[in-house]
Amino acid sequence: MIEVANRIAEVKEYYFSKKLDEIREMNSRGCDVLNLGIGSPDLPPAKQVTDKLVHSASQANTHAYQSYRSIPELRSAIANFYSRHYDVTLDSVTEVLPLLGSKEGVMYISMAFLNPGDTVLIPNPGYPAYKTAAEMMGANVVSFDLKEENNWFPDLENLDKNTLAAAKMMWVNYPNMPTGQRATKEIFEQLALFAQKHNILVVNDNPYSFILNDHPMSLLSVQGANENCLELNSMSKAFNMAGWRVGMVCGREEYVNAILRVKSNVDSGMFKPVQEASVEALNLPDSWFENVNLEYAQRRKLAERILDILGCSYDVKQSGMFMWAKIPVGRKSEEFIEEILQERFVFITPGTIFGSNGEGYIRISLCSNKEMFNAAIERLEMIKA
Repeated sequence: MIEVANRIAEVKEYYFSKKLDEIREMNSRGCDVLNLGIGSPDLPPAKQVTDKLVHSASQANTHAYQSYRSIPELRSAIANFYSRHYDVTLDSVTEVLPLLGSKEGVMYISMAFLNPGDTVLIPNPGYPAYKTAAEMMGANVVSFDLKEENNWFPDLENLDKNTLAAAKMMWVNYPNMPTGQRATKEIFEQLALFAQKHNILVVNDNPYSFILNDHPMSLLSVQGANENCLELNSMSKAFNMAGWRVGMVCGREEYVNAILRVKSNVDSGMFKPVQEASVEALNLPDSWFENVNLEYAQRRKLAERILDILGCSYDVKQSGMFMWAKIPVGRKSEEFIEEILQERFVFITPGTIFGSNGEGYIRISLCSNKEMFNAAIERLEMIKA
Protein backbone atom coordinates (compact mmCIF):
# COMPACT_ATOMS: atom_id res chain seq x y z
CA MET A 1 0.00 0.00 0.00
CA ILE A 2 1.54 3.31 -1.12
CA GLU A 3 1.26 6.07 1.46
CA VAL A 4 -0.45 9.30 0.49
CA ALA A 5 1.52 12.54 0.28
CA ASN A 6 2.10 14.43 3.51
CA ARG A 7 0.25 17.43 2.08
CA ILE A 8 -3.08 15.59 2.30
CA ALA A 9 -2.39 13.54 5.41
CA GLU A 10 -4.56 15.87 7.52
CA VAL A 11 -7.01 16.82 4.76
CA LYS A 12 -10.42 15.29 5.35
CA GLU A 13 -13.13 14.56 2.82
CA TYR A 14 -15.34 17.62 2.28
CA TYR A 15 -18.26 17.64 4.73
CA PHE A 16 -20.95 17.79 2.04
CA SER A 17 -19.36 14.93 0.14
CA LYS A 18 -19.85 12.65 3.14
CA LYS A 19 -23.23 14.05 4.15
CA LEU A 20 -24.70 13.63 0.69
CA ASP A 21 -23.66 9.96 0.77
CA GLU A 22 -25.50 9.61 4.08
CA ILE A 23 -28.59 11.30 2.65
CA ARG A 24 -28.53 9.03 -0.41
CA GLU A 25 -28.40 6.01 1.89
CA MET A 26 -31.34 7.34 3.90
CA ASN A 27 -33.32 7.92 0.72
CA SER A 28 -32.60 4.37 -0.42
CA ARG A 29 -34.43 3.29 2.74
CA GLY A 30 -37.43 5.43 1.78
CA CYS A 31 -36.77 8.40 4.08
CA ASP A 32 -37.28 11.08 1.39
CA VAL A 33 -34.89 13.62 2.93
CA LEU A 34 -35.57 17.27 2.07
CA ASN A 35 -32.15 18.81 1.46
CA LEU A 36 -31.98 22.47 2.54
CA GLY A 37 -28.23 22.43 3.03
CA ILE A 38 -26.44 22.75 -0.30
CA GLY A 39 -25.78 26.05 -2.07
CA SER A 40 -26.20 24.80 -5.63
CA PRO A 41 -28.66 26.97 -7.59
CA ASP A 42 -31.65 24.97 -8.85
CA LEU A 43 -32.82 27.68 -11.24
CA PRO A 44 -31.67 27.62 -14.89
CA PRO A 45 -29.44 30.18 -16.61
CA ALA A 46 -31.03 32.73 -18.92
CA LYS A 47 -32.40 31.19 -22.13
CA GLN A 48 -30.16 33.31 -24.34
CA VAL A 49 -27.17 31.95 -22.44
CA THR A 50 -28.03 28.30 -23.00
CA ASP A 51 -29.03 29.09 -26.59
CA LYS A 52 -25.58 30.57 -27.14
CA LEU A 53 -23.94 27.49 -25.63
CA VAL A 54 -25.88 25.15 -27.93
CA HIS A 55 -25.20 27.24 -31.02
CA SER A 56 -21.49 27.56 -30.29
CA ALA A 57 -21.12 23.87 -29.49
CA SER A 58 -22.71 23.00 -32.84
CA GLN A 59 -19.92 24.78 -34.72
CA ALA A 60 -17.05 22.69 -36.03
CA ASN A 61 -14.34 25.13 -34.96
CA THR A 62 -15.14 25.51 -31.24
CA HIS A 63 -13.83 22.23 -29.84
CA ALA A 64 -10.06 22.77 -29.82
CA TYR A 65 -7.89 23.69 -26.86
CA GLN A 66 -8.29 27.32 -25.92
CA SER A 67 -5.96 30.03 -24.61
CA TYR A 68 -5.03 29.72 -20.96
CA ARG A 69 -6.06 33.37 -20.60
CA SER A 70 -9.43 32.63 -22.31
CA ILE A 71 -10.84 34.32 -25.40
CA PRO A 72 -10.43 38.14 -25.44
CA GLU A 73 -14.21 38.60 -25.60
CA LEU A 74 -14.67 36.94 -22.20
CA ARG A 75 -11.97 39.02 -20.55
CA SER A 76 -13.50 42.17 -22.04
CA ALA A 77 -16.97 41.15 -20.83
CA ILE A 78 -15.63 40.64 -17.29
CA ALA A 79 -13.88 44.02 -17.33
CA ASN A 80 -17.03 45.72 -18.62
CA PHE A 81 -19.12 43.94 -15.98
CA TYR A 82 -16.81 45.22 -13.23
CA SER A 83 -17.00 48.74 -14.65
CA ARG A 84 -20.78 48.70 -14.99
CA HIS A 85 -21.69 47.11 -11.67
CA TYR A 86 -18.79 47.83 -9.32
CA ASP A 87 -17.31 51.05 -10.78
CA VAL A 88 -13.94 49.29 -11.08
CA THR A 89 -11.65 49.87 -14.06
CA LEU A 90 -9.71 46.77 -15.15
CA ASP A 91 -7.37 46.18 -18.06
CA SER A 92 -8.97 43.16 -19.71
CA VAL A 93 -5.61 42.02 -21.13
CA THR A 94 -3.51 42.16 -17.97
CA GLU A 95 -5.79 42.38 -14.91
CA VAL A 96 -8.46 39.74 -15.62
CA LEU A 97 -7.99 35.97 -15.63
CA PRO A 98 -10.98 33.64 -16.15
CA LEU A 99 -10.79 30.41 -14.17
CA LEU A 100 -12.45 26.99 -14.14
CA GLY A 101 -14.49 28.09 -11.13
CA SER A 102 -13.53 30.23 -8.15
CA LYS A 103 -12.98 27.21 -5.88
CA GLU A 104 -10.19 26.20 -8.24
CA GLY A 105 -9.01 29.80 -7.96
CA VAL A 106 -8.58 29.39 -4.21
CA MET A 107 -6.12 26.57 -4.92
CA TYR A 108 -4.36 28.37 -7.78
CA ILE A 109 -3.82 31.52 -5.69
CA SER A 110 -2.51 29.44 -2.80
CA MET A 111 -0.12 27.59 -5.11
CA ALA A 112 1.09 30.86 -6.65
CA PHE A 113 1.90 32.69 -3.43
CA LEU A 114 2.40 30.30 -0.52
CA ASN A 115 5.57 28.52 0.50
CA PRO A 116 5.72 25.90 3.25
CA GLY A 117 5.71 27.70 6.58
CA ASP A 118 4.07 30.90 5.33
CA THR A 119 1.26 32.20 7.52
CA VAL A 120 -2.26 32.53 6.12
CA LEU A 121 -5.11 34.31 7.89
CA ILE A 122 -8.42 32.45 7.55
CA PRO A 123 -11.86 33.70 8.70
CA ASN A 124 -13.68 31.79 11.43
CA PRO A 125 -16.42 31.05 10.41
CA GLY A 126 -15.45 30.81 6.76
CA TYR A 127 -15.43 28.75 3.58
CA PRO A 128 -13.53 25.50 4.40
CA ALA A 129 -11.62 25.56 1.08
CA TYR A 130 -9.41 28.46 2.27
CA LYS A 131 -8.01 26.40 5.13
CA THR A 132 -7.67 23.22 3.09
CA ALA A 133 -5.77 24.95 0.27
CA ALA A 134 -3.37 26.59 2.72
CA GLU A 135 -2.72 23.32 4.52
CA MET A 136 -2.03 21.54 1.25
CA MET A 137 0.65 24.15 0.54
CA GLY A 138 2.24 23.42 3.93
CA ALA A 139 1.32 26.88 5.19
CA ASN A 140 0.70 27.87 8.79
CA VAL A 141 -3.04 28.55 9.16
CA VAL A 142 -4.12 31.15 11.72
CA SER A 143 -7.82 31.88 12.05
CA PHE A 144 -9.21 35.32 12.85
CA ASP A 145 -12.54 35.71 14.58
CA LEU A 146 -15.73 36.86 12.93
CA LYS A 147 -18.38 37.39 15.59
CA GLU A 148 -21.96 38.55 15.60
CA GLU A 149 -21.24 41.35 18.08
CA ASN A 150 -18.77 42.84 15.58
CA ASN A 151 -21.18 42.43 12.63
CA TRP A 152 -19.12 39.49 11.36
CA PHE A 153 -16.24 41.82 10.44
CA PRO A 154 -12.61 41.15 11.45
CA ASP A 155 -11.21 43.17 14.36
CA LEU A 156 -8.15 44.30 12.43
CA GLU A 157 -6.81 46.50 15.23
CA ASN A 158 -6.51 43.64 17.70
CA LEU A 159 -4.94 40.92 15.58
CA ASP A 160 -1.81 39.45 17.16
CA LYS A 161 1.27 41.50 16.18
CA ASN A 162 3.54 38.47 15.83
CA THR A 163 0.99 36.82 13.56
CA LEU A 164 0.75 39.95 11.42
CA ALA A 165 4.52 40.14 11.12
CA ALA A 166 4.58 36.59 9.73
CA ALA A 167 1.40 36.71 7.63
CA LYS A 168 1.63 36.64 3.83
CA MET A 169 -2.01 36.18 2.81
CA MET A 170 -5.47 36.84 4.19
CA TRP A 171 -8.80 35.50 2.93
CA VAL A 172 -11.98 37.56 3.28
CA ASN A 173 -15.42 36.95 1.81
CA TYR A 174 -18.01 39.75 1.50
CA PRO A 175 -20.91 39.46 1.15
CA ASN A 176 -20.02 36.82 3.69
CA MET A 177 -20.70 33.13 3.53
CA PRO A 178 -22.04 31.69 5.80
CA THR A 179 -23.26 34.73 7.78
CA GLY A 180 -24.78 36.81 4.97
CA GLN A 181 -23.09 39.98 6.25
CA ARG A 182 -22.86 42.60 3.52
CA ALA A 183 -19.73 44.55 2.75
CA THR A 184 -19.38 48.24 3.57
CA LYS A 185 -17.12 50.78 1.92
CA GLU A 186 -15.53 51.39 5.31
CA ILE A 187 -14.52 47.76 5.88
CA PHE A 188 -13.11 47.51 2.35
CA GLU A 189 -11.11 50.70 2.90
CA GLN A 190 -9.79 49.29 6.18
CA LEU A 191 -8.81 46.03 4.46
CA ALA A 192 -6.96 47.85 1.67
CA LEU A 193 -5.01 49.96 4.19
CA PHE A 194 -4.36 46.86 6.30
CA ALA A 195 -2.94 45.02 3.28
CA GLN A 196 -0.56 47.89 2.51
CA LYS A 197 0.51 48.49 6.11
CA HIS A 198 1.39 44.85 6.79
CA ASN A 199 2.41 43.87 3.24
CA ILE A 200 -0.20 41.09 3.16
CA LEU A 201 -2.02 39.85 0.08
CA VAL A 202 -5.74 40.23 0.90
CA VAL A 203 -8.06 38.19 -1.33
CA ASN A 204 -11.80 38.89 -1.33
CA ASP A 205 -13.97 36.00 -2.49
CA ASN A 206 -17.03 37.73 -3.97
CA PRO A 207 -19.55 35.31 -5.56
CA TYR A 208 -22.67 36.47 -3.64
CA SER A 209 -22.81 40.21 -4.30
CA PHE A 210 -25.89 40.07 -6.57
CA ILE A 211 -28.05 37.76 -4.45
CA LEU A 212 -30.55 39.67 -2.30
CA ASN A 213 -28.23 42.65 -2.20
CA ASP A 214 -29.19 46.08 -3.56
CA HIS A 215 -25.65 47.46 -3.49
CA PRO A 216 -23.07 45.09 -5.02
CA MET A 217 -19.51 46.05 -4.07
CA SER A 218 -15.98 45.03 -4.96
CA LEU A 219 -12.91 45.30 -2.76
CA LEU A 220 -11.11 46.63 -5.84
CA SER A 221 -13.37 49.70 -5.86
CA VAL A 222 -11.63 51.37 -2.92
CA GLN A 223 -8.49 53.47 -3.13
CA GLY A 224 -5.24 51.54 -2.79
CA ALA A 225 -6.82 48.09 -3.18
CA ASN A 226 -4.95 47.35 -6.40
CA GLU A 227 -1.63 47.43 -4.55
CA ASN A 228 -1.99 44.32 -2.37
CA CYS A 229 -5.49 42.96 -3.03
CA LEU A 230 -7.08 40.47 -5.38
CA GLU A 231 -10.70 39.55 -5.93
CA LEU A 232 -12.19 36.22 -6.88
CA ASN A 233 -15.62 36.13 -8.46
CA SER A 234 -17.87 33.49 -9.95
CA MET A 235 -20.75 32.97 -12.34
CA SER A 236 -22.03 30.02 -10.32
CA LYS A 237 -24.43 31.84 -8.02
CA ALA A 238 -25.83 35.00 -9.60
CA PHE A 239 -26.09 33.48 -13.09
CA ASN A 240 -27.24 29.95 -12.07
CA MET A 241 -24.19 28.43 -13.77
CA ALA A 242 -22.61 26.44 -10.93
CA GLY A 243 -21.91 23.32 -12.99
CA TRP A 244 -20.40 25.32 -15.83
CA ARG A 245 -17.31 26.10 -13.74
CA VAL A 246 -16.67 29.72 -14.69
CA GLY A 247 -14.84 31.97 -12.27
CA MET A 248 -12.37 34.82 -12.46
CA VAL A 249 -9.61 36.53 -10.53
CA CYS A 250 -9.02 40.24 -10.97
CA GLY A 251 -6.33 42.58 -9.78
CA ARG A 252 -2.76 43.73 -10.24
CA GLU A 253 -1.02 42.49 -13.38
CA GLU A 254 1.95 40.94 -11.57
CA TYR A 255 -0.34 38.91 -9.30
CA VAL A 256 -2.56 37.78 -12.15
CA ASN A 257 0.50 36.66 -14.12
CA ALA A 258 1.73 34.62 -11.15
CA ILE A 259 -1.61 32.80 -11.01
CA LEU A 260 -1.49 32.25 -14.77
CA ARG A 261 1.86 30.48 -14.37
CA VAL A 262 0.14 27.97 -12.11
CA LYS A 263 -3.05 27.72 -14.14
CA SER A 264 -1.28 27.11 -17.44
CA ASN A 265 0.45 24.08 -15.93
CA VAL A 266 -2.70 22.63 -14.35
CA ASP A 267 -5.60 23.01 -16.81
CA SER A 268 -5.88 23.31 -20.57
CA GLY A 269 -8.29 26.19 -20.87
CA MET A 270 -12.06 26.54 -20.82
CA PHE A 271 -14.41 25.05 -23.47
CA LYS A 272 -14.98 27.84 -26.00
CA PRO A 273 -18.81 27.48 -26.13
CA VAL A 274 -18.88 27.93 -22.34
CA GLN A 275 -16.79 31.07 -22.71
CA GLU A 276 -19.02 32.49 -25.42
CA ALA A 277 -22.15 31.73 -23.41
CA SER A 278 -20.54 33.40 -20.38
CA VAL A 279 -20.06 36.57 -22.42
CA GLU A 280 -23.80 36.48 -23.11
CA ALA A 281 -24.52 36.10 -19.39
CA LEU A 282 -22.23 38.95 -18.35
CA ASN A 283 -24.13 41.24 -20.71
CA LEU A 284 -27.57 40.42 -19.27
CA PRO A 285 -29.65 43.45 -18.20
CA ASP A 286 -30.28 44.31 -14.55
CA SER A 287 -33.75 42.81 -14.90
CA TRP A 288 -32.11 39.35 -14.84
CA PHE A 289 -30.88 39.88 -11.27
CA GLU A 290 -34.18 41.47 -10.25
CA ASN A 291 -36.17 38.43 -11.40
CA VAL A 292 -33.81 35.95 -9.76
CA ASN A 293 -33.99 37.90 -6.52
CA LEU A 294 -37.78 37.95 -6.55
CA GLU A 295 -37.69 34.16 -6.36
CA TYR A 296 -35.02 34.13 -3.65
CA ALA A 297 -36.95 36.69 -1.61
CA GLN A 298 -40.02 34.46 -1.62
CA ARG A 299 -37.93 31.48 -0.58
CA ARG A 300 -36.29 33.49 2.18
CA LYS A 301 -39.68 34.21 3.71
CA LEU A 302 -40.30 30.46 3.85
CA ALA A 303 -36.83 29.87 5.32
CA GLU A 304 -37.62 32.47 7.98
CA ARG A 305 -40.79 30.52 8.77
CA ILE A 306 -38.70 27.38 9.28
CA LEU A 307 -36.31 29.23 11.57
CA ASP A 308 -39.22 30.63 13.57
CA ILE A 309 -40.61 27.12 14.03
CA LEU A 310 -37.19 25.95 15.25
CA GLY A 311 -36.93 28.83 17.73
CA CYS A 312 -33.94 30.44 15.99
CA SER A 313 -33.02 34.13 15.70
CA TYR A 314 -31.61 35.77 12.58
CA ASP A 315 -30.79 39.04 10.81
CA VAL A 316 -33.44 39.89 8.22
CA LYS A 317 -30.95 42.12 6.34
CA GLN A 318 -28.46 39.41 5.43
CA SER A 319 -27.71 38.80 1.76
CA GLY A 320 -26.67 35.80 -0.35
CA MET A 321 -28.44 32.53 -1.02
CA PHE A 322 -28.46 31.29 2.57
CA MET A 323 -30.09 32.10 5.89
CA TRP A 324 -27.70 32.09 8.87
CA ALA A 325 -29.38 31.76 12.25
CA LYS A 326 -28.65 31.32 15.93
CA ILE A 327 -30.21 28.21 17.48
CA PRO A 328 -31.82 28.14 20.94
CA VAL A 329 -29.42 28.70 23.84
CA GLY A 330 -27.89 25.54 25.23
CA ARG A 331 -28.12 23.53 22.02
CA LYS A 332 -25.17 22.31 19.92
CA SER A 333 -25.31 22.86 16.18
CA GLU A 334 -24.57 19.32 15.02
CA GLU A 335 -26.87 17.59 17.49
CA PHE A 336 -29.58 20.13 16.63
CA ILE A 337 -29.50 19.46 12.87
CA GLU A 338 -29.01 15.72 13.37
CA GLU A 339 -32.18 15.55 15.44
CA ILE A 340 -34.10 17.32 12.66
CA LEU A 341 -32.56 15.05 10.02
CA GLN A 342 -33.30 11.79 11.81
CA GLU A 343 -36.75 12.70 13.13
CA ARG A 344 -38.19 14.88 10.35
CA PHE A 345 -35.96 13.97 7.40
CA VAL A 346 -34.97 17.59 6.77
CA PHE A 347 -31.28 18.41 6.29
CA ILE A 348 -29.94 21.80 7.41
CA THR A 349 -26.23 22.67 7.57
CA PRO A 350 -24.60 22.99 11.02
CA GLY A 351 -22.57 26.17 11.51
CA THR A 352 -19.62 24.22 12.88
CA ILE A 353 -18.47 23.06 9.46
CA PHE A 354 -17.38 26.66 8.87
CA GLY A 355 -15.28 26.88 12.04
CA SER A 356 -15.56 26.97 15.80
CA ASN A 357 -17.36 30.33 15.75
CA GLY A 358 -20.15 28.59 13.86
CA GLU A 359 -21.11 26.69 17.00
CA GLY A 360 -24.60 27.71 18.02
CA TYR A 361 -25.62 28.53 14.45
CA ILE A 362 -27.19 26.78 11.45
CA ARG A 363 -27.42 27.64 7.75
CA ILE A 364 -30.38 27.08 5.42
CA SER A 365 -29.84 27.17 1.65
CA LEU A 366 -32.35 28.99 -0.54
CA CYS A 367 -31.53 26.71 -3.49
CA SER A 368 -34.68 24.60 -3.29
CA ASN A 369 -38.09 25.31 -4.74
CA LYS A 370 -40.99 26.65 -2.70
CA GLU A 371 -42.72 23.28 -2.73
CA MET A 372 -39.79 21.74 -0.87
CA PHE A 373 -39.76 24.58 1.65
CA ASN A 374 -43.48 24.17 2.27
CA ALA A 375 -43.03 20.42 2.70
CA ALA A 376 -40.26 21.07 5.23
CA ILE A 377 -42.47 23.54 7.09
CA GLU A 378 -45.24 20.94 7.29
CA ARG A 379 -42.86 18.32 8.69
CA LEU A 380 -41.24 20.68 11.18
CA GLU A 381 -44.53 22.07 12.47
CA MET A 382 -45.16 18.59 13.83
CA ILE A 383 -42.36 19.32 16.34
CA LYS A 384 -44.42 22.14 17.87
CA ALA A 385 -47.54 20.00 17.82
